[in-house]
Amino acid sequence: MSDAYQPPRIWTPPANSPGLNRDTAGPRTEVELPIGQHPLQLYSMATPNGVKVTILLEELLAAGHSGAEYDAWPIRIGEGEQFGSGFVGINPNSKIPALLDRSGTEPVRLFESGSILLYLAEKFGAFLPAAQRTETLNWLFWQMGSAPFLGGGFGHFYAYAPEKLEYPINRYAMETRRQLDVLNRQLADRPFVAGQEYSIADMAIWPWYGALMRGDLYGSAAEFLSVQEYSHVRRWSDDIAARPAVQRGRRVNKFWGDEAEQVPERHSAADLD
Repeated sequence: MSDAYQPPRIWTPPANSPGLNRDTAGPRTEVELPIGQHPLQLYSMATPNGVKVTILLEELLAAGHSGAEYDAWPIRIGEGEQFGSGFVGINPNSKIPALLDRSGTEPVRLFESGSILLYLAEKFGAFLPAAQRTETLNWLFWQMGSAPFLGGGFGHFYAYAPEKLEYPINRYAMETRRQLDVLNRQLADRPFVAGQEYSIADMAIWPWYGALMRGDLYGSAAEFLSVQEYSHVRRWSDDIAARPAVQRGRRVNKFWGDEAEQVPERHSAADLD
């Protein structure tokens, strides 16, 4: 144990801090954001948090809410575009997704995916069923609190950390499997997470836990975590994945992988044909 890391009395950023990480906020470059023709302007990337919002927008359009037409612009977080002044003006936390609603007299800025989902659901009166409103919000906020343990915890140490460390991988694998068990028990006697109706809770949870179930997250993580044990989550995951709006939404702001699945910008339904 003599070679183990010992935290200093006062922490300072390491000289070789990886990537774009810094301990300060605010814009790093002066960059204006593009603005399209629709009232809703989305600036995002097809990560799980970004996909939540594009799924909801596509579901709203499929349900006949024409006011949900939107322009989606890519934000390449690996290149630091989230630190441009225009983006920071919408989201001072420099995380995707960010949305600007220009439908009123004054633009409304929205950041944090859960906040965006709730705002849009209330704006259009959809996917927040009155009979299960509280339960929907319970599970929406469950996702917001739980997914960091899956993403920044398990995903980081299992897939991205510069070295494999047993303790954090074990800790976050344990927590991820516990979360899957929470979902599995919840879905044992209902078709959707919050009850009998499809809601923004499903749209928030599926891009993380559905993607994990389907093997689309963190390489071999699905096998490593034995996710097939969670049969009710698997059924729910497959049901959500079969929805045409979900299939469209997960392609928006995607600019990597299979070219047939990439739609870096979206300005009309024709872009997804």
